[in-house]
Amino acid sequence: MKRGPVSIARSVILMAGLGAASAFGQFAATGTTNVSVTVSPEAAIQINTATTSLTSAGLFADYTGTTNLTYKIRTSQTSGSGSIVMKITTDFGAGGPSVASPPTGDALTYTCTVASPGTACTGSVTALTTGNTSVATFGAGASSAKAGNTGSVTWDLPDDPAYKAGTYSAIATFTISAS
Repeated sequence: MKRGPVSIARSVILMAGLGAASAFGQFAATGTTNVSVTVSPEAAIQINTATTSLTSAGLFADYTGTTNLTYKIRTSQTSGSGSIVMKITTDFGAGGPSVASPPTGDALTYTCTVASPGTACTGSVTALTTGNTSVATFGAGASSAKAGNTGSVTWDLPDDPAYKAGTYSAIATFTISAS
């Protein structure tokens, strides 16, 4: 039987098609896949004290109180870093204390504690409405526990007789970052 050029071309195309099908997704007793993940720097914070009440220990003694927080962080291994910063985003009302323009000697200040791998702020820090202030810093390769690590900010506000009697509130906004 003589085959013409069209018949030979069909045979070649059919065989090429069968060969292509056998190159992909072959059935066998076992199979593999490559599972890949890119783990990036991440950070999250939870403020555990929804309202921090500042109280005085006596007549014209400073008002104090503590805000508790939990953080989760992972920084890059070689050149990573991270931070927790805080800013007063809403100041106390008129007639009471002020963060933006406090009377002399009446600044709202705070001290910090933070569990490792964080490094807490140093000394007493004056809270600001105009920019962020440090709560904690993290170095390269920092990683918290899966459940998070703890920290706190302890506030101090002088009790100035010039404040008018009343209840005043300010909002402190905490931000965490990692690279």
